[in-house]
Amino acid sequence: MNNNFKKFLLLWSGELISAIGGGLTSFGLGVYIFNKTGSAAGMALVTLLGFLPTVILSVPAGVLADRYDRRVMMMIGDGCSAIGIIYILLNMLRGGASLTCICIGVFVSASFSAILEPSYKATITDLLSKEEFSKASGLVALAGNARYLFSPIIAGFLLTVSNVELLLIIDICTFFLTVAGAAVVKKGTPTNATGESAPFMDSIRGGWKTITEKKGILTMVIVSSFITLFLGMFQILAEPFILSFSDAKTLGTAETVCALGMLGSALYLGMRGIKKNFIAILGISLLLAGVFMMGFGFRQNILMICFFGFLFFMSLPFANNCLEYLVRINIPGEAQGRAWGFIGLISQMGYVVAYGVSGVAADAIGLVTGKGVGAGASMVIEVAGVLLILISVGLLCTKSLKTLENA
Repeated sequence: MNNNFKKFLLLWSGELISAIGGGLTSFGLGVYIFNKTGSAAGMALVTLLGFLPTVILSVPAGVLADRYDRRVMMMIGDGCSAIGIIYILLNMLRGGASLTCICIGVFVSASFSAILEPSYKATITDLLSKEEFSKASGLVALAGNARYLFSPIIAGFLLTVSNVELLLIIDICTFFLTVAGAAVVKKGTPTNATGESAPFMDSIRGGWKTITEKKGILTMVIVSSFITLFLGMFQILAEPFILSFSDAKTLGTAETVCALGMLGSALYLGMRGIKKNFIAILGISLLLAGVFMMGFGFRQNILMICFFGFLFFMSLPFANNCLEYLVRINIPGEAQGRAWGFIGLISQMGYVVAYGVSGVAADAIGLVTGKGVGAGASMVIEVAGVLLILISVGLLCTKSLKTLENA
């Protein structure tokens, strides 16, 4: 194992710990809000505000990642994002946090986290060779989704012996570990800072040109936005769907069992990677994900939910791996920050739409049918699965995308 891959593993470990801490907060706040309001829309609103800054700030954050030291940007983003969580914790310690307080805290935390993402993605390209990209993408997918793999069962257990305040405290502590990891990597890595003096808007336009001038890149990015749209619907509605007939402990266990599918895939990809046929693997994995999503929402049966949820999460790392690899090898290193900023902007729009409409849709369907929010969530998940299948079929039929594999 070369020295740069060891540095990547250090950064990756920090992000893994941070994701677990963030997952504890997300799970705890979701249960807290659902118990107070009984509405999927309230949970969706908080999640939306947690992603909106990422969308709004991703492009300027990408420019900053190309102009200034990416490790410093990561330290600022990770460290300062604790401010919003501390605000929520203080309000809870004073007697309880309102939905408004939670929304403010989540928005502030997400605003600083938005600085981190383009720098983190670009740093991976700085450290690794082309041959290591696929393996790294598998591990990155594992860390990014650790909030679904480890956090729910930990949070579900902790909520049976304590309260949501403990989850917030643990999350705050993880920020210091990730900042320390970035600081260690910074010491032994040459800075990427260019001291570029070009107007900020010119740099932004350069980032847009990077992802549009090569045929197929923008298509891949748009596909990723559809993935986040349907995944976002799944993420938002899985919790109220299960909570409608079960409790927080069962929810935590079910989410972890489902996410174990991702662990196996991510570990396989981290060791072996994908060598060829990226477009075919991408399309097939998305098609299967749509089928498994439909199975997940088919009925209120915890065993069936765990089975199809496991298969759903098992398919996701293959899709993410192919998308990241194809985009990464087709973008020049010096433009990685700006490019990932635009990629984040476009792809995260799927989450924004999902968080904005899925909770409201589930509540409305449950009200109209008279079967409650659980039935409404189930129906929206089913529809999302069908649409994901259609997207995957269209992707498999687009032969021009094959050129991206030959970069």
